Amino acid sequence: MGFNAWFILVGALLVLMALIGTVLKRLPMTTSILYLVVGVVLSPLGVEVIRFDPFEHAGFLERLTELAVVVSLFTAGLKMRVPLRDNRWLPPVRLATLTMGATIAIAALGAHLILGFTLAASLLIAAILAPTDPVLASDVQVENAADRDRLRFGLTGEAGLNDGTAFPFIMLGLGLLGHHRLGAYGIEWVGRDLVWAVAAGLGSGWILGQLTGRLTLYLRSNYEHAIGYEDFLALGLIALSYGIALTIHGYGFLAVFAAGLALRNIEMKVTGEKRDPEEVLKETPVTQEEEIASDRDAGPAFMARALLGFSEQMERILELTVVLLTGALIVYADFSVRTIAFIAFLLLIARPLSVYLTYWGSGTRPIHRPYIAWFGIRGIGSFYYLFYAVQHGLEGNEAREMVGITLAVVATSVVLHGTTVTPAMKHYARQKERQDPTRLPLETN
Repeated sequence: MGFNAWFILVGALLVLMALIGTVLKRLPMTTSILYLVVGVVLSPLGVEVIRFDPFEHAGFLERLTELAVVVSLFTAGLKMRVPLRDNRWLPPVRLATLTMGATIAIAALGAHLILGFTLAASLLIAAILAPTDPVLASDVQVENAADRDRLRFGLTGEAGLNDGTAFPFIMLGLGLLGHHRLGAYGIEWVGRDLVWAVAAGLGSGWILGQLTGRLTLYLRSNYEHAIGYEDFLALGLIALSYGIALTIHGYGFLAVFAAGLALRNIEMKVTGEKRDPEEVLKETPVTQEEEIASDRDAGPAFMARALLGFSEQMERILELTVVLLTGALIVYADFSVRTIAFIAFLLLIARPLSVYLTYWGSGTRPIHRPYIAWFGIRGIGSFYYLFYAVQHGLEGNEAREMVGITLAVVATSVVLHGTTVTPAMKHYARQKERQDPTRLPLETN
């Protein structure tokens, strides 16, 4: 495909999405389904405009999916305007740890029994497919910083955290296959991959987010510097937190999520935890953006809104690119009978069973559990882990099988979850309304 043709294709898709995006929101489908269909049409199964080899281009695909996940995690962190001490954090933390661990164990058992994988390969494919996706799950995540809905908050927090907390299990799987050092009795894996990398990622991201946010607000309030450069600030903080976390052998995914949370935490402290940041901006008497940005009260709200708006735009562009390529790679997907059986096991048994087993006594309202059990969306995060494994020694038949299975799982998730998200979330809204019709939007549970 020529360079000019790529410009035409991407430009046409962007214009099309701008024109029909609001229409799609009212239909029982997501934009990801449209991107996937276009990718399939352009693949060797269609007009063969795009041809990608998952092994020849594994390095490029790893970096592309890595970038998409990093931007999406930073965006998710900025959306979560709830103090860390709030009990709303308990469900997402439980989902990203206990529930994900249970999902990996059950899915690994299914891979061993249904796919015939060795125990080591079963653990790796289960770890690749265990984390929910922060990119494709945007339709079930919090809609804005003022959204206090517990279901959406839980799913957003889960997607923000478990792309990092899944990494130790990826390294364990690679280690059991002989591609990563685990140490005697796994002691090195526990200390380095499980404890240090998680703590270093979260800690470094939080510290950098706090320092960057405080410095930016100080310069804006006292010298009117850094006003109008929110895009540079977002990209700079993403790159800085991710790069430093990797340098100190921490998980960069957790770092960028924590950096987004830290910036939002600073905004909350200035404008007030219970106040909608958009209302703060409306109350400000000035109209010029530069004046609002430097105002002591409205400045943090303006900065957070600008950062979130830019990050969301970046996220949409990267989603389009990655899902389009997913459709183009669909020729390598494995839709054999045993793979279809494994997909059904993963989505209909492993995820729901893990949710119900680990949610007893969590204080979560029963109304939320069916939705959490169903919306374990697989996507770009799984692709990153897949190509990371390929780049770190996974090869031969095992690699080919895992590529085919992962592509099939993600494509199925895009279609199934994409067609059910709109009616499911509308039904959820009606259920909430019936339970408490007087509850205000900011007070929803």
